[in-house]
Amino acid sequence: MTYQPAQPAEGNSVSAGGASDVKTFVAAALLPFSAGLLVLVGALLIGVFGGLLGVVAAIFGAVWWRSLNGKKMFPRDIAKGPMIGLSVASVLLVLLVVLMV
Repeated sequence: MTYQPAQPAEGNSVSAGGASDVKTFVAAALLPFSAGLLVLVGALLIGVFGGLLGVVAAIFGAVWWRSLNGKKMFPRDIAKGPMIGLSVASVLLVLLVVLMV
């Protein structure tokens, strides 16, 4: 029988840091929120067909997000540019919905 000493804890090897975790959480919250807003805008503009177009737009938005982040939906460290773009798009969609209702 061999004895192997316990390995010392080195922290969270998955996370790139606290700020990275917050950015990933915000991105995970904003992506489905923005997708829902796209469907809502389409439904408000055209009706049921617009809602379907909103679903298509949400799928293209998810593909766009994935292409900006190196073929990963939620990478270890999200760059500032895609995060700012997602935030601005979400704010603009909220303003558009508020103006339409």
